[in-house]
Amino acid sequence: MSPIFEYAPAPESRAVVDIAPSYGLFVDGEFREAADGRVFKTVSPSTEEVLAEVAHAGAEDVDAAVAAARRAFGPWSALPGSERAKYLFRIARIIQERSRELAVLETLDNGKPIRETRDVDLPLVAAHFFYHAGWADKLSHAGFGPDPRPLGVAGQVIPWNFPLLMLAWKIAPALACGNTVVLKPAETTPLSALFFADVCRQAGLPKGVVNILTGDGSTGAALVAHDGIDKVAFTGSTAVGKRIARTVAGTAKRLTLELGGKGANIVFDDAPIDQAVEGIVNGIYFNQGQVCCAGSRLLVQESVHDELMEALKRRLATLRVGDPLDKNTDIGAINSAEQLARITELVDSGEAEGAVRWSPACELPERGWWFAPTIFTNVTQAHRIAREEIFGPVLSVLTFRTPDEAVAKANNSQYGLSAGVWTEKGSRILAVADKLRAGVVWANTFNKFDPTSPFGGYKESGFGREGGRHGLEAYLDV
Repeated sequence: MSPIFEYAPAPESRAVVDIAPSYGLFVDGEFREAADGRVFKTVSPSTEEVLAEVAHAGAEDVDAAVAAARRAFGPWSALPGSERAKYLFRIARIIQERSRELAVLETLDNGKPIRETRDVDLPLVAAHFFYHAGWADKLSHAGFGPDPRPLGVAGQVIPWNFPLLMLAWKIAPALACGNTVVLKPAETTPLSALFFADVCRQAGLPKGVVNILTGDGSTGAALVAHDGIDKVAFTGSTAVGKRIARTVAGTAKRLTLELGGKGANIVFDDAPIDQAVEGIVNGIYFNQGQVCCAGSRLLVQESVHDELMEALKRRLATLRVGDPLDKNTDIGAINSAEQLARITELVDSGEAEGAVRWSPACELPERGWWFAPTIFTNVTQAHRIAREEIFGPVLSVLTFRTPDEAVAKANNSQYGLSAGVWTEKGSRILAVADKLRAGVVWANTFNKFDPTSPFGGYKESGFGREGGRHGLEAYLDV
């Protein structure tokens, strides 16, 4: 019998990042207090400790930030693309140089494992700035006419699940196209955006090109509704996205929305089981399932259901839940008490409606907000856990017999953000992918991203694309 090896703790040092006791708003190249003096606290999800006190922007602060961005727009948009590119390249390199510092900060403020922030988030953040720097002097060759022009001031509101990465998705193309930005990070994860403000100063970015306003939903609402905004970009919940669409309707503002999802991960009987299991785990337990394109619905062909579930449960038993700063941790903390309550309520409804719940044996930390990786079987399409976005480490398993049934079940959703297809037949991948109403379809993998590839959804998952050549269009007057 082979020996069983235990993982010794391998914590990343908190000392690599210096968190100040308080932070102001970043407006016109400088940090300042909120006009009305309001503040709020940002808390570490894994320990519930207060990390810092942050300024809460009000209407007067939104006015100031938009005015600063408007003043900066003329000179910034007039720069040759090659000059704007230099700033973006500089930002990308500084992010690489400070990646360890930023990874620790993101893990502390968000709760996700350090190996995800270190190995996934930060490399992608730098890659987005490098990629869009390359576009800055080539916009006339992007397919949007010989002389595409920037829109003006972009108001951008980002979520808490990938704070720095969503910032990069928004700011990099906006700046490359010659726009200026007022960005509002999520209330529970403001710190990496504020550190990015310092990166902008370090890169010598002209004042007012990037402004960052911290606050809650009222700050975001004031920004979206502001008359000085030419373009609104939002990533977050479908409910908030609908409110934003109503606010923007009837105005000249351009709008892109990247909203919720209920991604279907389809496993056919000829799929490589072990490879599929890794893809399923990555699809739903990455970032504690707090991913808009998570593969939260697993559709398994009946003939391999039992074999796949046995392998999946065996794999889940090896996942390590705990301190997100430990490099061995697979599943970190849930971002907030409110999010944990929502996950718990939906999971309870799954049991009440007759689905069978299973979680591996794991000991959850006493402090912080945690939820064990969970699988539901005996799920029907009528169950809430099969219809509503849980945004947590919870997988709902359904079965199918034919490819047509798999497609019908996958498309039976108000969402249309992502899907996955697992099979050894290339012709089946193409045939099924063509019928799936999802913005991104992965083949024999899941949750793989690249700045050159466009991302976005259908139906209540929003509209518009981010990334790639297609993502430039949202920031150009074409």
